[in-house]
Amino acid sequence: MRNLILASFTSLLLAACAMQGASPQPDAAAIAAAIADPARPAEDVQRDADRKPADMLVFAGAKVGDRVVDFIPGGGYFTRLFSKVVGADGKVYAAAPNNPDGSAPPVAAIASNPAYANVSLIPLAPGTFSTPEPVDIIWTAQNYHDLHLARLKIDVPLAVKGLFDALKPGGVLIIVDHVAADGSGLDVPDKLHRINMDIVKQEVTAAGFVYEDESPVLRNPADDHTKGVFDPSLRGHTDQFVFRFRKPG
Repeated sequence: MRNLILASFTSLLLAACAMQGASPQPDAAAIAAAIADPARPAEDVQRDADRKPADMLVFAGAKVGDRVVDFIPGGGYFTRLFSKVVGADGKVYAAAPNNPDGSAPPVAAIASNPAYANVSLIPLAPGTFSTPEPVDIIWTAQNYHDLHLARLKIDVPLAVKGLFDALKPGGVLIIVDHVAADGSGLDVPDKLHRINMDIVKQEVTAAGFVYEDESPVLRNPADDHTKGVFDPSLRGHTDQFVFRFRKPG
């Protein structure tokens, strides 16, 4: 049965690769195997319908041997997937802040698990981000808006420049986040945990990135952008943008 699932995923992903034209080409077989991995936590698998991991990993161009940063990874949903896609010759850096009480973030458990031996934790605090080596992909899902939370007092241009500097020339930054209303300002991240797409593009391109493409797979026209993302009527189904930026090179 698992071979049938893997074959089905692979055929779908090959078609997605052809349509999206990510450069360099993603590894469809490795992506399919990562998603079909029976060792994935049940709660992760249950979220696949909402998070569309196949589309996301194809759009990122993920492939065997890549160096990837999962920036502010939460519970590590994508950390686990990237780990299996890049394989033993690749590397995943989970850049995560400690919990408010000072304890290690949830993703630390993944980094200490032998099943994810290619994952390392990078402790994250305002103004401290760096990687041990240049990377191919920086990925951040539903957390870019956190850079603008007033309580964190983050120098956002400096933070985005840190992401730029960590990438290899030609590397990509993928940002997934909750859409805020057109024309909204920087009070929205604190109020609704959303962010204006135009602000994201302005900030990221100001750091030297080139805006390359957008995937529509997480857009939801039923979301009118007025509710917070944790509202029970909307949670898990917000309107989300998926941007790909590239470092020139």
